Amino acid sequence: MTGARVELLPVAPEGTTPVGVMTVAGSDSGGGAGIQADLRTFALLGLHGCVAVTAVTVQNSLGVSGFQEIEPDTVAAQIRCVADDIGIGAVKTGMLASAPIIDAVAAQCRASGIGRDAAVPLVVDPVCASMHGNQLLADSALDTLRDNLFPLATVVSPNLDEVRLITGIDVVDAATQRDAAKALHDLGPSWALVKGGHLRSSDESPDLLYDGSEFVELTHERIDTPHDHGAGDTLAAAITCALAHGYTVPDAVAFAKAWVTRGLAAAYPLGAGHGPVNPLWRVGDCG
Repeated sequence: MTGARVELLPVAPEGTTPVGVMTVAGSDSGGGAGIQADLRTFALLGLHGCVAVTAVTVQNSLGVSGFQEIEPDTVAAQIRCVADDIGIGAVKTGMLASAPIIDAVAAQCRASGIGRDAAVPLVVDPVCASMHGNQLLADSALDTLRDNLFPLATVVSPNLDEVRLITGIDVVDAATQRDAAKALHDLGPSWALVKGGHLRSSDESPDLLYDGSEFVELTHERIDTPHDHGAGDTLAAAITCALAHGYTVPDAVAFAKAWVTRGLAAAYPLGAGHGPVNPLWRVGDCG
């Protein structure tokens, strides 16, 4: 897979304005996930990245040891000022930290024309479980996520631990993956994506998309690496970039899956724990 070709997105000619996208997420002081992973993906795919910071985390390769939330009004103001001036082709959310921040983001998305029935697509990566499966959002915030943000989403992209927290379904095989996709779609997004990277019963990495009537199966080889920090952020960021270029959701997810698989193949160790997915292969290898 290391040398596999990934079809890339169009890049704006020099001196012209690239397509703009936004991440609404937390900062990762270790640089492996969060807004750092999002901006890295945006830049390497040729898009202009904007940011609404929701929280500042204290973390390294071993995990998160603390975080400070940003005031909800400030989070919303970041979205508003960018949308009003620069414009946004698509938006993704990551770590939203609390129910008040989720409420503020949902309200501002509606006001700024962001979401499934608006001009600007919204990718919701519902960061509510750590890579070790620990719950990161209070139950009240999970309710707010389901009730206020999921109905605005063009696509939601939880990992399997997040699927279990959100729907109560423990995905262990293809049948339960379909059940989970249906349960997620019932919460209101246009498309539900149930990622299979953590489905260790499969020799491959099977992702499943569902729009209420059609299942789309997307499978890539499973990359054997312990260095997968930021994989979910990178996938959602790449989906966001493709949607901003007018891709359909299935095509955007297929593109993003190929991108993150290539990044996993190039992942590197960092510190004493988990290293990050590595889209930096793009710097010296255009395909």
